[in-house]
Amino acid sequence: MKVNQADIVISAASKKQYPKEFIPEIALAGRSNVGKSSFINKMIQRKNLARTSSKPGKTQTLNFYKINESFHFVDVPGYGYAKVSKKERAKWGRMMEEYFAEREQLQATALVIDVRHRPTEDDCVMYDYLKHFELPVMVIATKLDKIKKGQRDKQLKLVAETLEMDDADQLIPFSSETGEGKDAAWKKMLEHLNSYH
Repeated sequence: MKVNQADIVISAASKKQYPKEFIPEIALAGRSNVGKSSFINKMIQRKNLARTSSKPGKTQTLNFYKINESFHFVDVPGYGYAKVSKKERAKWGRMMEEYFAEREQLQATALVIDVRHRPTEDDCVMYDYLKHFELPVMVIATKLDKIKKGQRDKQLKLVAETLEMDDADQLIPFSSETGEGKDAAWKKMLEHLNSYH
């Protein structure tokens, strides 16, 4: 997939602000600081369209990125970050639920997790939540470059088993550093995008 155009359209806090266009969308979910912005930037070959931050909890709105005039990436707030107030977390929760439950254009979600660790309870809750809404989920196991080659299969198996994934085909090993897994991620995403009508 060659990306010729990528722009941020809007940072939306509620559905009133969502783009009105009927083009398909892929949501990106994951824990705070897991590397969602780095994943977006690697996929579209831009250094910093999606702003990365060493501070967890940076994304506090739904950020819509328009790609090649044909679909949106939607970066949702990271979950599982304790330093945000309960009230703020509840607000994010409502904002995300509204999006996942009601957005017709949403075709699939890429759940970004850190392959070095067992998925957290929050990761499992998010995965189950998406399954509950019957949304297709691909799991992007990022930071692949940070583990030894001999450890990969073991870690990927741990991810699949912990999340109780019923389709291992939707688990994509990925590295934002080396770009490994990028083609496989695009292939999966395009399957979902092409099913939009």
